[in-house]
Amino acid sequence: MPVKVTLDVLLAMRKRKAREVAEEIGLSETQLSLLRTGKVRGMRFDTLAKLCYVLECTPADILDYERDAADLGGEVASDS
Repeated sequence: MPVKVTLDVLLAMRKRKAREVAEEIGLSETQLSLLRTGKVRGMRFDTLAKLCYVLECTPADILDYERDAADLGGEVASDS
């Protein structure tokens, strides 16, 4: 999946412990750990908003995207 969660990098930059952030936003440490490692298929917007508020960032600081034609769900037609 080309969407990457870069939460670990942000936590390190902010010198914040995941355990403390999880408590502040009302998630279990396990849930936040799953987010940090990218082992989830989605994230609720309210969770993203809470993370942004607590870490004083934007969603782009937490998520990264690598363009991939496979994201369209099928073959991409060529121009030939």
